[in-house]
Amino acid sequence: MFFRTAWSLVLRKGGLGIRGIHSPGDTAPSKGKMPPYTNYHAQRSYPMPDEPFCTELNAEQQALKEKEKGSWTQLSHAEKVALYRLQFHETFAEMNHRSNEWKTVMGCVFFFCGFTALLIWWQRVYVFPKKPLTLTDEWKSQQLQRILDMKGNPVQGLASQWDYEKKEWKK
Repeated sequence: MFFRTAWSLVLRKGGLGIRGIHSPGDTAPSKGKMPPYTNYHAQRSYPMPDEPFCTELNAEQQALKEKEKGSWTQLSHAEKVALYRLQFHETFAEMNHRSNEWKTVMGCVFFFCGFTALLIWWQRVYVFPKKPLTLTDEWKSQQLQRILDMKGNPVQGLASQWDYEKKEWKK
């Protein structure tokens, strides 16, 4: 309880930070930031940013802003589009437009898969040693014959499946 009251006093005094109205996931509006660094952030889920896209206006843009304060019927279509571009970076159609970035991503994925396959092939040929003698087919057949000759595990194992009179596997 003491912590809660102390915390509210700190916030009321403005000791740790200034509370402000801001968009979700963003800080309070940027005052005094350099021109290229603004808090402009528009996306489909939150299309109304806190700040306009263009904060530094030239003489022509300022004249257009003054003309905006009058009747909009006097504005031409090009002027309305220019005013929109001062406020927003892109339209919903431009936001929803698919990019061709997937081609680059898939190209990189296939490149790295091919490079990995090449690396594995090179390791099998030049790095890994040859197969040990015990993995050859001849050795495996001799080992199986030895197990059958010793009658290893005759109840449920390999020897139970071998017919010793006919010298072949039981059917």
